[in-house]
Amino acid sequence: MKRTALLLTALLLGNTAGAADIETDRGQRLFADHCAACHGEAAVGDGPMAAILSVEPSDLTALSASNDGVFPMDRVVRRIDGTTEVLAHGGPMPIFGLLLAGPSDAILAPDGSELIAPESIVEIATWLQAIQEEG
Repeated sequence: MKRTALLLTALLLGNTAGAADIETDRGQRLFADHCAACHGEAAVGDGPMAAILSVEPSDLTALSASNDGVFPMDRVVRRIDGTTEVLAHGGPMPIFGLLLAGPSDAILAPDGSELIAPESIVEIATWLQAIQEEG
C-alpha cells in the first residue's frame, strides 16, 4: 500500500513539474514571437527594433530585482494585456491583449485577488518570472 502511494505521489509530482516546464517553454516561444523584436531573445532590452524606438525597451530580467525581490506577476500581466498604464493615444509598448486573446487563466495578485487573463499572456509572464536575475 505504501509503495502504491509513493508511486502515485511521484507520478503526480512528475506531471506537475512537466506541466510547469511546458507552460514555461510555451511562454518562451510566445515571447520570441511577440516581444523579442523589442526586448531581445534574452529579454534584456536589446531586440533588433530597440535602436529605432523612442522609448528604450526594459530589461525584463530585472523586474524582481527592482521590486524588492518579488516578481510583480499581476503588473506584468496587466502591462502585456493593456489593462494598466494605457494612455489615451498609446504608450511606449503595444497592447497585446487582443492579439494574445484565447482561453483564460486565473492567477493571484499580491493582494490575494484573482486576476483573469489569457493563458498566453500568463505563460509569457511565467517565463519572465523564471528568467529573473538576482539583484
